[in-house]
Amino acid sequence: MTRDEQTAALTAEPSPAPTGARCCRCRNWTYAPVAVRWIQRPSGTGTTLYACPSHAVALNAGPTPDDVVRNP
Repeated sequence: MTRDEQTAALTAEPSPAPTGARCCRCRNWTYAPVAVRWIQRPSGTGTTLYACPSHAVALNAGPTPDDVVRNP
């Protein structure tokens, strides 16, 4: 590399940080997380649980209409 190429490489904008989440089932890091649950907390903001694409199918995105409690 020439000196100009080195200077250009050092002053170039950094690449964006990789984003992703940890799978709630296998605990592996995935770069393609799928939101499968949202846990509400009594105070503060809730928490979203993510799964890798292979486990998201088994966990189903919820809640489903059957999870809703209806008054008779």
